[in-house]
Amino acid sequence: MIRTLVTKHVSKSTIFQPSSLATVRCFAAAPAGGKVERTALYDFHVKNGGKIVNFGGYNLPVQYSDQGISASHLHTRKFVSIFDVSHMLQTYIRGKDAVECMESVCTADIRGAANGSGSLTVFTNDQGCILDDLIVTKVQEDLLYVVSNAAMKSQDMSIMETAVNKFRSQGKDVAIEFLTSADQSLIALQGPTAVEALSSLTPADLTKLYFMNTLVTEVAGVKNCRITRCGYTGEDGVEISIPSSHVEQVTEALLQQTKQQVKMAGLGARDSLRLEAGLCLYGSDIDNKTTPIEAALAWLVAKRRRAEENFPGAQIVNKQLKEGVQRRRVGLKMDPSAKPPPARAGVEIYKDEQKVGHITSGCPSPSLNINIAMGYIKEEYKQAGCPVQLKIRDRFYSAEVAKMPFVKTTYYVKPKQ
Repeated sequence: MIRTLVTKHVSKSTIFQPSSLATVRCFAAAPAGGKVERTALYDFHVKNGGKIVNFGGYNLPVQYSDQGISASHLHTRKFVSIFDVSHMLQTYIRGKDAVECMESVCTADIRGAANGSGSLTVFTNDQGCILDDLIVTKVQEDLLYVVSNAAMKSQDMSIMETAVNKFRSQGKDVAIEFLTSADQSLIALQGPTAVEALSSLTPADLTKLYFMNTLVTEVAGVKNCRITRCGYTGEDGVEISIPSSHVEQVTEALLQQTKQQVKMAGLGARDSLRLEAGLCLYGSDIDNKTTPIEAALAWLVAKRRRAEENFPGAQIVNKQLKEGVQRRRVGLKMDPSAKPPPARAGVEIYKDEQKVGHITSGCPSPSLNINIAMGYIKEEYKQAGCPVQLKIRDRFYSAEVAKMPFVKTTYYVKPKQ
């Protein structure tokens, strides 16, 4: 049974109204019954000027009073910001059959991964479409650490629990543990000075912790913190899983690293940062009607898994890999000369007066000072540089298909041997 934190009444003066915030596109409604959860950092956010919104049934900061969203975005690109991502689902899967069990529902080659390393992957259905994206870390041969999306928490729990129960009914050794935000929090420290800020607070040698690798260590005097070198901004940085009883202590210690200029950041900057990095938002850019191939995520389907065809929808995915698809996810840059409004989700893409696709995410890019977007377009128009028109409020604006990421990523990858 998963325990939840139910919020008390929050006054209207505390809750920031997102309707005026064009940069953030997706504020999910509260779950049925009106229950809204708080992370362990809720009071900390309010105390530090966080403007709170309901995001996927959680009260989370969209920005802070000390800087606007664009300023927070640029601060992250130049220095470092802390994001509260405790609403994400953290899961441990244990047992000698844990790898085989998890591979039965996702596309990653977990068996071939080195201990302590992880990979982005997707849950798929029998049609080869994406049920969610997630990170699976092979801590060791019989222990997996999984982080998946808050909005799909109930579904993801069901997918993994059903797989575990199926394996257990066959006499196999596997067990599952879902962590709750009441017990375990997750913060993301992102930006060029992120690891420098963290290094003074931990005995771990972070110079050997490469992108998508993990370790457990002490942070700011708090034991049993899991540091994973990853994030959702395109910048170097880490996600830190911390016992909720001590998450404020760790967050405050990080903010005291004034040399590295650590600041808090919210959902608004997180959304524009991930879009500049060409990263998908589940429910907008990928969903249960989209395959990894259509989403330009074929690299998530590991070579061994393609050959074995033992994940849901494998034959359909392999057929698309061989024969191609009719549409593809692409990036788009708008021509700034006409001073266009940003292209939001649902905006139609035209080519030679014919509708050829639609936008799934879009915003002004603080780093590039132009409007950027991603969406799906007919396969024949997917090449970078292809001129198109975007129809916004019955007016057409010039744009072109662009390579992603829009801004160069700076992940701390292991040097090639």
